[in-house]
Amino acid sequence: MNFLTPNNTILIDKPYRLSSTSIVKTIKYKFNFNKVGHAGTLDPLATGLLIICTGDNTKLSSSFMNLDKEYICTMQLGATTPSYDAETEIIENINSSYVTTDLIEEIFKNYIGSQSQAPPIYSAIKINGKQLYKYARNGKDVQIISRNIVIYNLQLLKYISPIATFKVNCSKGTYIRSLVNDIGKSLKCGAFVKELRRTKIGNFKVENSIQFKTMFDNNLTEVAA
Repeated sequence: MNFLTPNNTILIDKPYRLSSTSIVKTIKYKFNFNKVGHAGTLDPLATGLLIICTGDNTKLSSSFMNLDKEYICTMQLGATTPSYDAETEIIENINSSYVTTDLIEEIFKNYIGSQSQAPPIYSAIKINGKQLYKYARNGKDVQIISRNIVIYNLQLLKYISPIATFKVNCSKGTYIRSLVNDIGKSLKCGAFVKELRRTKIGNFKVENSIQFKTMFDNNLTEVAA
């Protein structure tokens, strides 16, 4: 089945610097679909698995959003940014030379399980009909409501100071940027997300997805959920 027909669910490997919304709009207008939506956004600086639903399959979006997620994250220790990632400039540098692999793994244990998490001020969550990042860019304070999330697993994959890479399995609604910021506070040296890649949504894997630019090859057949 060709993915250019409507009523499909397509697994896309979102590229760096493109927003999830821009991908939806491009697919909708390029292929003249009536309805296109994504099942859970990715930050523009993040890459990886994005589920796109077209036509009648947009009804499935909410069920996909409720699925657990897996990410590979690279964080930089010893520095903080307002957005908790590389979108904004570093505002503070802190010594992190004392941080060891053992210390990181010990801190990780504190973040396993159910917990309350505050989303980043630089996020698309709406307060009074306006995205949080718009308040942030205008320098306005706003009350952020925490949400309940679950971290199932945190596995340190590599650490060469000041850069640590880890895998995280988590529930819907988890902000990895907030997680990294909180870990940085626990380590007492600060941290921000340098790279982020979503590798799984439920049982859907990024290795079964298609590169976004490849969608525009008319000879390509669908890679679908």
